[in-house]
Amino acid sequence: MRGFAVAACLAVAPPTAAWAQTELLNVSYDPTRELYKDINAAFAAEWKAKTGETITVRASHGGSGSQARTVIDGIPADVVTLGIPSDIDAIARISKKVSADWREKLPNQALPYTSTVVFLVRKGNPKGVKDWGDLVKPDVKVITPNPKTSAGGRWNFLAAWGYAYEKEGKNADKANAFVGQLYGQVPVLDTGARGSTVTFAQRGLGDVLPTWENEAYLVFDEFGRDKFDVVVPPVSIYAEPPVALVEANVDKKGTRKAAEAYLQFLYSDTAQALFAKHHYRPSRREAAKPEDLALLPEVKLFRIEDLQGNWDDIQKKNFDNGGLFDQLSKAGR
Repeated sequence: MRGFAVAACLAVAPPTAAWAQTELLNVSYDPTRELYKDINAAFAAEWKAKTGETITVRASHGGSGSQARTVIDGIPADVVTLGIPSDIDAIARISKKVSADWREKLPNQALPYTSTVVFLVRKGNPKGVKDWGDLVKPDVKVITPNPKTSAGGRWNFLAAWGYAYEKEGKNADKANAFVGQLYGQVPVLDTGARGSTVTFAQRGLGDVLPTWENEAYLVFDEFGRDKFDVVVPPVSIYAEPPVALVEANVDKKGTRKAAEAYLQFLYSDTAQALFAKHHYRPSRREAAKPEDLALLPEVKLFRIEDLQGNWDDIQKKNFDNGGLFDQLSKAGR
């Protein structure tokens, strides 16, 4: 359990002094620590078998928005595997290190897997949380990360908004009010999803943790199934954690061939099975073990793009300075 808490603090792994062609850096988001430990080992083994070359893949983890900023500011990432499309869009727009058409360069719109948001609650679900509407009950405290820095926080925000928008007859004002009410019941905003997991599971704060599906099951493994339950709401959001090549960096470092092979590996049978093992939803379900897929129940999922437009609009409307989250935060003070 101590390792779980300490890992949450290691937001950015420090770069080594010298970069070799046989070393890659994957800048990723908070909850993928355990996943990429397995993915990176499997890729290194395959690369060794195919080329005879030893390769090391290092991973940096933190809130997805913060991680995008480190790439913009100069961390020498070869690939990014972030939590939401708008973060890779920001890298492409601000730094030009990623191609503007990055989503077209890999299969399935650069989504080797997808996810959704579920609820982690205390054992026995004492507050009776079953759906998004229950998160605004007066006696329910919600733990969720800051959407300004965390992709998980943004997915939670957008999932709550989309639920209310549909429930209230596509009334945006009522959806805004619902989200504002929900965030009025959030006692602390951690910078990343893993930090919120630690706050809820280890520090014991809050009644419900809306979280990535994989993160909820990780708590079972770390803290025991006798302390928590997972509640799958009837409706949730189709979460898209994409991947991309940081072209400016790989060309500078001479690592393009290895980095491209790494991203292609994410679509292999080996990697797809590992995604399911770690409770992510693989893009190719046939590669996963049935027992792993059985833990990923069917949920009615909506795409936020269908409700709010493209990712530029979604980001500006909700999370840029002066956006909806800032407006709601100011109103709640």
